[in-house]
Amino acid sequence: MKYSIQAEPSTTVRNKTGSWRVLQPIFDSEKCTACGTCERVCPEGIISPSGTTNSTGKIYRQTDYNFCKGCGICASECPAKAIIMKLETN
Repeated sequence: MKYSIQAEPSTTVRNKTGSWRVLQPIFDSEKCTACGTCERVCPEGIISPSGTTNSTGKIYRQTDYNFCKGCGICASECPAKAIIMKLETN
């Protein structure tokens, strides 16, 4: 019997990350250019506009830490380098 189970983007958003995440993305609102790259590349689809503007009038992004896995794709793809991955200290 052959099984073919594949996770689709955003399918794990139904499962909270819990305490196993090691790194978390920290957004620098002043560096954010609101380009939306982080939203597009997040495999969990949990990055969204914050609803708050920075000093340049751009609506910067935020992440839902309940579901963030800490993969770091958002930080590595951010053209403005507005996201850093920081060691989680809970």
